[in-house]
Amino acid sequence: MLIKILLLIIFFIVMFGVGIYCKKHATDVSGFVLGGRNVGPWMTAFAYGTSYFSAVVFIGYAGQFGWKFGLSSTWIGIGNAVIGSLLAWLVLGKRTRIMTKHLHSATMPQFFEKRFESKSLKIVASIIVFVFLVPYTASIYNGLSSLFGMAFNVPYQVCVIVMALLTAAYVILGGYMATAINDFIQGIIMLIGIVAVIAAVLNSQGGLTEAVFRLSQIEGTNVLGNAQPGVYASFFGPDLMGLFSVIVLTSLGTWGLPQMVQKFYAIKSEADIAKGTIISTIFAIIIAGGCYFLGGFGRLFDGPAIYKADGSIAFDTIVPTMLSNVPDILMGLIIVLVLSASMSTLSSLVLTSSSTLTLDLIKGNLVKDMKEKTQILWMRVWIILFVIISVVLALNPPAFIAQLMGISWGALAGAFLAPFLLGLYWRGTTKLGVWAGFISGVGITVSNMFFKMFSSSITAGAFAMSIGFVVVFVVSLITPKMDKEKVGEIFACYEEKVSITKTMLIVDDEKKEQ
Repeated sequence: MLIKILLLIIFFIVMFGVGIYCKKHATDVSGFVLGGRNVGPWMTAFAYGTSYFSAVVFIGYAGQFGWKFGLSSTWIGIGNAVIGSLLAWLVLGKRTRIMTKHLHSATMPQFFEKRFESKSLKIVASIIVFVFLVPYTASIYNGLSSLFGMAFNVPYQVCVIVMALLTAAYVILGGYMATAINDFIQGIIMLIGIVAVIAAVLNSQGGLTEAVFRLSQIEGTNVLGNAQPGVYASFFGPDLMGLFSVIVLTSLGTWGLPQMVQKFYAIKSEADIAKGTIISTIFAIIIAGGCYFLGGFGRLFDGPAIYKADGSIAFDTIVPTMLSNVPDILMGLIIVLVLSASMSTLSSLVLTSSSTLTLDLIKGNLVKDMKEKTQILWMRVWIILFVIISVVLALNPPAFIAQLMGISWGALAGAFLAPFLLGLYWRGTTKLGVWAGFISGVGITVSNMFFKMFSSSITAGAFAMSIGFVVVFVVSLITPKMDKEKVGEIFACYEEKVSITKTMLIVDDEKKEQ
């Protein structure tokens, strides 16, 4: 217990110290929200990765999908690395950085306003961001608490409140730069921790070969309900389509999440984007691949501890149960690992939400003339309010972790992915096309909450993202186009003209005549 407490105290001191150190970078709006667009590749890549993978992944998703798909759940981690990190950086990184700077937009709602000349798009987008980031935040608290309760016997409410207060403190003090530096530190902890955790869990089962063999002896059923021995140790598991839906939501979904895309706004240069792409992908392979690979062995720990009173499985308890017998010093490291994953994501969410509400909803609408210092003050106030709202929801969560995150990701990515990506690449995207994307994304997710049209919020989210491209494209084809001159001016940022000096050469007159 002393080791665990000591590690936590050191962790808290470092996080808070970084917030104080970065206070000098948070004196204006650009510094507070984007770190002055001067953040290097390592910190940006780690900020992207740590915002991507929180306790929701380590505790919730790894437990639920590891139980459901077995070792084939590792494909989710691979998809996160290849689609959610590598392709996201390649497709979005450079164009997002260039166009958002050209349009002077610091948030995703501002991008929609300036790209499509619509203030109402900005207002609605900011409301969507705020509303659907709250359940995501609640899921992060929930994932952390189950592990803390096991390690310290601390009440769930205390875990939620302490984590919220500490995160809010360093974000309020240092803004984006404090978040980025802490993300880097937390990312290193996560890398060390996940390797140690996998080694310890496999060792408790007699090593990798023995663990896989034991898993193959567990009889399962495929998607048709037929018995299939060894299905949980198979290449694609019992439900390939279900697995594919999870990969789509958790990998492609990041492309439309404002707290993820905003990382590209802040990176320093094109060379840094190339480096960040490699760093982010390697980070995702280790963290996401490791989490889902670990979760794939969850059925080896089947026992009373993972069941609710009604006999259903409490998926959020599977991974904590797997870790219940590890050495104390490793448990201390695991706690700091999960805390790091949770706080890095939480800090990104509260900063995104507060900046969006201040810059996109209040400034220019409710308060016409807002000075820089006033804007920063508003953002800090919203950080506090956002944390309070999410804590209240977390204290009485309506569903288990994966459902909460699926609702959030489904609505946000369903609404924003197609409009944002097509807005970056296609000149023919129209304002009404974007409106249609917003309506279909949120509409599908919310309708599924009430009418259960899909088997889960994850399937609904994957469908919302996919159909969004069709909706935005078709509506854009049949609705009035934007002014060509204005669109040309927006896309001119990709085609900057430069003057060069031509070196004169001696031309062979005989060849010239021929």
